[in-house]
Amino acid sequence: MDNNLDSVLDMYLFEANSLMEQLDDILLKAESEQAFDKECIDEIFRIMHTIKGSSAMMQFNSIMTISHKVEDLFFYIRENGIKHEYNEQLVDLVFKFTDFIKGEITKIEEGQELEENLEPFEEEILKFLNKISGKNPKGTSEEETALTQTAVVAEDKDIEDTEEDSDSKNIFAIKIIFDDNVGMENLRAYIIVNQLNETGIEFTYKPENVESDTETAQEIIKNGFYVYVEDKESLSTAVGVVREALNVKNYTVIEHNEENKHSDEKINTKSDAVSRSAGTQSVEPSKTGVNPKHNKQSLITVNLSKLDKLVNIVGELVIAESMVASDSEIKKLNSESFTKSTRQMRKLTDELQDTVMSLRMVPVSGVFRKMKRIVRDMSKKLDKEVELVIIGEDTEIDKTIADGISDPIMHLVRNAMDHGIETEEERIKAGKDKKGKVRLSASNTGGEIHITVEDDGRGFESKKILEKAKAKNMLTKPESEYTSKEIFQFLMLPGFSTNEIVTEYSGRGVGMDVVKSNIDKVGGTVVLDSKEGEGTTVTFKIPLTLTIVSGMQVVVGNSEFIIPIKNIQQSFKTVEKEIMHNTDGSEMILIREKCYPIIRINEYFNIKTDVQNIEDGILILVESGDNSVCLFVDSIIGEHQVVVKPLPALLNKFNLKESGISGCSILGDGSINLILDIGNLIESL
Repeated sequence: MDNNLDSVLDMYLFEANSLMEQLDDILLKAESEQAFDKECIDEIFRIMHTIKGSSAMMQFNSIMTISHKVEDLFFYIRENGIKHEYNEQLVDLVFKFTDFIKGEITKIEEGQELEENLEPFEEEILKFLNKISGKNPKGTSEEETALTQTAVVAEDKDIEDTEEDSDSKNIFAIKIIFDDNVGMENLRAYIIVNQLNETGIEFTYKPENVESDTETAQEIIKNGFYVYVEDKESLSTAVGVVREALNVKNYTVIEHNEENKHSDEKINTKSDAVSRSAGTQSVEPSKTGVNPKHNKQSLITVNLSKLDKLVNIVGELVIAESMVASDSEIKKLNSESFTKSTRQMRKLTDELQDTVMSLRMVPVSGVFRKMKRIVRDMSKKLDKEVELVIIGEDTEIDKTIADGISDPIMHLVRNAMDHGIETEEERIKAGKDKKGKVRLSASNTGGEIHITVEDDGRGFESKKILEKAKAKNMLTKPESEYTSKEIFQFLMLPGFSTNEIVTEYSGRGVGMDVVKSNIDKVGGTVVLDSKEGEGTTVTFKIPLTLTIVSGMQVVVGNSEFIIPIKNIQQSFKTVEKEIMHNTDGSEMILIREKCYPIIRINEYFNIKTDVQNIEDGILILVESGDNSVCLFVDSIIGEHQVVVKPLPALLNKFNLKESGISGCSILGDGSINLILDIGNLIESL
């Protein structure tokens, strides 16, 4: 596939997925209000019309056919209305077909063949259309065919009427010329048609059938694309759309002379100068007929891979800037002007880094809103009345992180719905509101994002979890010594599940370990808390970005490490008398009336060092989730902005991440520092 066609496919997939998300929101709103108002029906009709046209042009016949049938259904509803008693069935039916379209879109993304047998789907729409129209579903095939064609015929007639009227009413034309060699000119024209449809103005256009006839692209290249409107108000609206459209090289507004209308249409293939000499005149100054580049849309869609490349380049720039600033030969110059320049360069580099990172930030609402559909479907299937509460949906996170947390959140919501929230009878018996509640919240704490999935269900049974852990020989100390939080940690282990019944949504051996592993991939940690009979709260603590982090550089022997600033609470020196020694040889220290274990990094990684006395080194109190420890290092060098680089693939077999190393970074002097993963370091003890 050439680059041009590839970009068109990307545009199609982006638009289709966006429209499907909009459609889900519209249907959920209609269901909650128990009514399909005119605005809702018009919006669904518009969405299906858009998907139908773009799918036809891309030759995705299954999506085109189904969206056309749904469009016909809503054309009938728009013209004739629908009884309140059918609202719920309509929502279920449309959800079924939107799920089918989503499945087909996924097949396109994965390069799979699309569905060819569409008869069952068409018959289901026909059956529902017969029901709401009062027709006998057992009627003859001719009657059924006539009924299914009602909407299409009515729509075609409406278009024909408009075209007939245009012969006597349209007095303005906009001639549009697209950028040279842009390709798929008929698609560009169809996009403009869709945008004009959204404005609600009446218009016609030539050539016709741009959405389905690829040969019209050559006609548009040769003659231009024409849009006809009836009055100056519509003209102003249409010009606004054309001016902001992508890939428009220029446009010309022409006023038709009624006497010469037909001759004018015949010479539309000629130059603008010839058109004007044949009885047409320019309505606006010629300068408004040119679409200047700065007037194009202020929002564009960029492939994520391009942003990834840009982030990598900025990362290399940060490293290069650090190398220049720390070069020993340059430092010998002791140049004030150079120092001033490097400070300015550092400032600009930081601004560039912040700007590039902001380009990747997206609201978490995109992930949260997908859960509305899951809660809705499971509520109906499980016969549980559950309310989904969303808080902080405007909180922004890195696009890669947003993609990475979607599945873990979905798993937690499904688990809460299936096993957390009790049945209505159980909730009433327990003195709870019969309606369960699942809460999704997101907040920015400065250094990281906290995302919480909370339910007011039955919670986890600590005793049951402990029994399961004992049966699997996972206990390392007497049962009575385990705290609730330690017991909940068993749920994070691979294959550990308390679900005894396999359901459609859970109980197949896929437990919290999958959630934890996915959150680990985006550099986050999982904190689980639960109270039996009251509910469960799972919190993800996730870094703002994955690529450039603030870290503290420390030294242990001849090795240097980076500790992420977000994990550090404080650093301090101590004396031997403040250290408590356990019988097993481990050390602890009391800070603000709380004991913390001490991890000597040299012993943990088996590094030789001359700093053995606790008084000669430095303790750094670090935290991850609800766990905190003190790290003992030789010394602290200082804080750095570091670019996170993945470890070489050949080291994957050693499971370094589980041992407390998340990656590495190249500093300005060329040295490679390992970045500590505090969460996994603590868990590995």
